[in-house]
Amino acid sequence: MVHEIDRRTLLAGLGLAGIAGLATPGTAAAEPENPLDLEFHIRAKYRPFDLIAPRFVQYDSAIGRVRSALVDTGVRPRAPYGSVLVEVRSLEGTVSAGLVGNRTVLGTYDGTNVTIEVDGAAVASAPAALTAPFGFAVVVNENAVTVLADPTATGTGWQPLLTARDQVRERVDLRVPDVLGQLNYGYGGDGDVLIGRVRAGYFGQAGVRDPHVVQHADGRPYIKNGKLYLTMTNAGLGFFQQAHWAVWTLDLADPTRLEQVATLFFARDGVVLGDHAGQIVVDRGRFILAMSSWGDFDFKGVHVRHVATTANVLSGVHVLATEQLALPTTVSSWDPALTKIGGRWHVAFVESPAQQPAFVFHPALAAGPRGADYDQGLALVGADTSVDQTEGTILQRFGSTWYVLASDGDARQYKVYDLRMRLLGTLNAPYGTNIPHPMTVPVDGSWWLLTFDGTQYAEPVLGYGGHGDFIVMQA
Repeated sequence: MVHEIDRRTLLAGLGLAGIAGLATPGTAAAEPENPLDLEFHIRAKYRPFDLIAPRFVQYDSAIGRVRSALVDTGVRPRAPYGSVLVEVRSLEGTVSAGLVGNRTVLGTYDGTNVTIEVDGAAVASAPAALTAPFGFAVVVNENAVTVLADPTATGTGWQPLLTARDQVRERVDLRVPDVLGQLNYGYGGDGDVLIGRVRAGYFGQAGVRDPHVVQHADGRPYIKNGKLYLTMTNAGLGFFQQAHWAVWTLDLADPTRLEQVATLFFARDGVVLGDHAGQIVVDRGRFILAMSSWGDFDFKGVHVRHVATTANVLSGVHVLATEQLALPTTVSSWDPALTKIGGRWHVAFVESPAQQPAFVFHPALAAGPRGADYDQGLALVGADTSVDQTEGTILQRFGSTWYVLASDGDARQYKVYDLRMRLLGTLNAPYGTNIPHPMTVPVDGSWWLLTFDGTQYAEPVLGYGGHGDFIVMQA
């Protein structure tokens, strides 16, 4: 896809290596600091990867021999982001997995080819040579269906063999609730197939990006039982539409312990989507969610959406209806950051006048009237239009002073602005591949910077979008 290549070129950068280990912190607020005086170093770098999010397994069973049968588990996802994993112990015939019901969306392997089919008609096929025992998986991300195999049969060697999106969408739209609501996870065999364990549940991630700490309205990070809550974009097996949003916890005593605790989807325009890249604010018994409309991105614009709810979105599975946030801009927008400063809601965001033939985007800041809610009367405070590859806006207080942080992909720097969007300088921190966000957070008298990089997963098969590694820095 030409557009994906353009985006990939825009986001490309230098490599970044990580070092394991981090001093054990507590949860107290950091001492006042000037962000320009801090020096950050990488302390941990790793890759979350799960075809099924560990807390979101919906079906788990030991099976046995299957002969010419397609098993309906009776369990379904609430959004088109799910996986079926099958242990194949012996195969004399065809193994299949996917969604079944009044229609079928399946991936199959017959010993020679892997095939993706809708209602029994093949829409994509590729040769493959697998020797039992092996793992076989079919993943649905939006309308993209991907077949993977694990030749090691250990659950640690998953590699994609075949993916199809447009061919599937021509026949069925899994984003439509009435369509998905008639489909369950399924699996089976045609011929003589010996199956071990079968699991099904909500898709996890091929990588993570866009970390944003869950915070209180005044900017304090949301920490509970020694764990920092944050949202991240869970990279899907493909482009932006295949990703979705999730809530994670980071153990402050061990930053290599990252756990997904909620998975979030959004209903709009008659479909359920994986909109992502946003923030959650805890405010007076409600949760304010703001996110970017990447879930149906087709190079025709992006905008910020929002919803306020009393549902506990920090746990479980949620499908929430959203509305467009009335930002003071006439162009595309994404990466919202909300904080109440001096009695006024401030919203930092990205403005983007173009996404093709190349992406152009810069940071901006809006503020509302004193006493107004976060979505009322927002007016533009300022924007840095001198840059055109700068995103990942963050509002953060250092000492008694508030700043806007953003990531400049051209300069390969984390820029620091005041609340009038005047450039003050840049953070002294490693800058890796892609456009890593400068998510700074105070922890026990120190500062952490949580970010990501552009390390792809299986890009030759899946294309751009399956990034990145999670990176923890400390000042």
